[in-house]
Amino acid sequence: MKHLISAALIASAFSTAAFGEGVTHRVAVHVDQNDPQLMNMALNNVENLTSYYDEQGDTVIVEVVAYGPGLNMLIAGKSPVADRISTMSLGMENLTFAACANTLEGMEKKSGTKISLLDEAEQVPSGVVRLITLQEEGFAYIRP
Repeated sequence: MKHLISAALIASAFSTAAFGEGVTHRVAVHVDQNDPQLMNMALNNVENLTSYYDEQGDTVIVEVVAYGPGLNMLIAGKSPVADRISTMSLGMENLTFAACANTLEGMEKKSGTKISLLDEAEQVPSGVVRLITLQEEGFAYIRP
């Protein structure tokens, strides 16, 4: 019985590859530092892994999660990588950016003003919880 199951799994893997159906990869990228070099490294990671999986015939879904000082990556008028984020978002339909609402609330309270996020950013209640949720959903975790 063991051999039948293994043979069936192998046959299934070959038939999927033969018909060109690639694998879908899910990746969560963690940014929690206000460091332009680290932010650019995170975006480089996204570009490189997307390019690699595209060449393999696979799909990749990437979510960049920013919180703490790393939220500066997604703040309008302040992000050192805003232009890259805009360009990448236009070219990569499976790329999203999550902004921690807890961090944003704390920044607004400290500054006494409303803070605007980049159009590409979507607020999530908690960046840390979002990373946990993504990992529980099978996303690989990358921290540049």
